[in-house]
Amino acid sequence: MSLELIETAARSHPRTSRRGLMESLFARLFTSFVYPQIWEDPRVDLEALELVPGARIATIASGGCNVMSYLLAEPARIIAVDLNPAHLALLRLKLEAARRLDRHGDFFRLFGAARGKANVALYDEKILPFLDPLTRSYWQGRNLNGRRRIHLFADGLYRHGVLGRTIGLAHLACRLHGADPQDLLAARTAEEQAALFERVLAPVFEKPLVKALARMPTSLYGLGIPPEQYTALTAENPGDPAAVLCERVRRLVCDFPLTDNYFAWQALGRCYGPAGTALPPYLESASYPALRGLVDRVDVRHQTMTDALTLEPATSLDGFVLLDAQDWMTPGQLTALWQEIDRTGNARARVICRTAGADSPVDRHLPEPVRQRWRRLDSASEALFAKDRSAVYGGFHIYARAVH
Repeated sequence: MSLELIETAARSHPRTSRRGLMESLFARLFTSFVYPQIWEDPRVDLEALELVPGARIATIASGGCNVMSYLLAEPARIIAVDLNPAHLALLRLKLEAARRLDRHGDFFRLFGAARGKANVALYDEKILPFLDPLTRSYWQGRNLNGRRRIHLFADGLYRHGVLGRTIGLAHLACRLHGADPQDLLAARTAEEQAALFERVLAPVFEKPLVKALARMPTSLYGLGIPPEQYTALTAENPGDPAAVLCERVRRLVCDFPLTDNYFAWQALGRCYGPAGTALPPYLESASYPALRGLVDRVDVRHQTMTDALTLEPATSLDGFVLLDAQDWMTPGQLTALWQEIDRTGNARARVICRTAGADSPVDRHLPEPVRQRWRRLDSASEALFAKDRSAVYGGFHIYARAVH
């Protein structure tokens, strides 16, 4: 079921074509645990959505971090959908942990530090008895090493998943070329961040091996980038994809203070920052009392966004968070999605998405009758793109109802 859903989402070419075979390979990889942490900035998302307490939104769940952070805006309901059951199991685990763990320190040890044998004991004693059957089955299931999956939280969650392992391989590639990404975490000012990047990381992107790997779409599968999105990512410099990657990483590690940018910490240190710095909003200690009272407002579904929206009443939703999913979609899939957004979105609804390239597929592929009813908020989109700490995307887009 999961493979079928993901293949449908990722496929834009015939199965027997070269591109179709690559898409099938990506779909199979994507049925496993991919994202221990989502790579979209929730602070930017909430500013773009302009949510008021009591709002109703639909979002792609991914690793669940942003769903948990959106709760702090006190929405009445969040519909969280994903095609990957591992991501839904992680989100449900976070929700149940927030219900059952009285102390922020326990919650942080599990999902912030995400490392240590005590996490398994905490799970067994306080969370496991209350899990729904699907979530229990996932975390009690065995990995290839024969250990229960919950032991990921003993070994270091953020070093696991397809993304975590891919970041680990990137660190290995850097070290093979005499560079250690963790050296950049010693920077104390923006000037030091820039200087360390130029000295430590920038030269790695000029190495023949790195340039060769960057030209292979499969090398970026571990970052959750399917073949179609790879094309959009490298469009600004198709002759030298490594240069494109270099600029994205430069922005990630140089454009924001390290004390605030937990995405840079995950990329460079494979962890969150020390002493409570550089954390997702839901992991901050001050947020925890409110978070615990809001977790029942999340509706978790193993569906496509389009299918989930067909179940909602007309004009019932205030916001839609599509992450970068539209980069995967065919024009037909995009049209079907936006027809449901158009039906279920109310007059104040906003739609936000990110793209690997600068341009939005909405502007390229959406049929004119639907596109005329929505407008891209150009100034706000560009301003918030500049504030997006995840920094690895080529564009951030906000759409609102057009006024006629």
